[in-house]
Amino acid sequence: MSNPRFARLPPAQAHAWLAQRPNALLLDARDAQHYASAHLAGSIRLDGRNHELLLLREPKSRPVLIYCYHGNASQTWGNMFCDFGFTDVADVVGGWAALERYEPQTVDGPQIPAALAAWLSAEGFDPQRPDAPAQHGNTPLMHAAWRGANAMVDALLALHVPLDAVNGDGNNALWLACVNGAPELIRKLVAHGVAIDHANLVDATALMYAASSGKHVVVATLLELGANPQLVSQDDFSALDMAANVECLRLLRTVTRRAAALSIAE
Repeated sequence: MSNPRFARLPPAQAHAWLAQRPNALLLDARDAQHYASAHLAGSIRLDGRNHELLLLREPKSRPVLIYCYHGNASQTWGNMFCDFGFTDVADVVGGWAALERYEPQTVDGPQIPAALAAWLSAEGFDPQRPDAPAQHGNTPLMHAAWRGANAMVDALLALHVPLDAVNGDGNNALWLACVNGAPELIRKLVAHGVAIDHANLVDATALMYAASSGKHVVVATLLELGANPQLVSQDDFSALDMAANVECLRLLRTVTRRAAALSIAE
């Protein structure tokens, strides 16, 4: 049963909670020996001497997650942080004993590869949910595309993660791949079905982004794959209007003139 003052989370939910709150204050309420032996990455040991400093100096809006040995002492600490005005507090049901036993197993059936689970955890995502977004609404696939982590992109695509997911700006994984700029990554995502002409919240496409950023190799790759240069943004600008350098301008002029010639011929 959840505490009315703060959330009591089993390990799987605790990882998801942290993935959604990358700035959370993560506190380990065990003794120094156990903390030194093993602890969650990024956690601070709550030793009974530093709690006043944390209670008084940390912003009350900062999320706080606490774990202890078995989930008992963490409830006392949770209540204390609530008493001091912290508004987003949680503890781990079962404590470190439960966290230590926790192993992500499956998503929609297939087993999550160990390398992918480790990468998800290291990058701030829930290792049990490779489809779940984290900071700024970016999904693991978007993040892997942005990082140029080809092996992780392959692993995520093999798990059939959603290809139509968008982040807080309305951008999809292809946009993030274009930010990275690797043509092979762009081709891979398009081949798997990520929409090439997807428009974000201001009706900008990946082709418009690449043109406005002067990424002529990306522009060439997108045009080769069939991106539509005729689309316009909310401000009525096309990718050609946004071209930031001569290379992008030439590529877009060539394909635009070719399309116009074909239209006249028809």
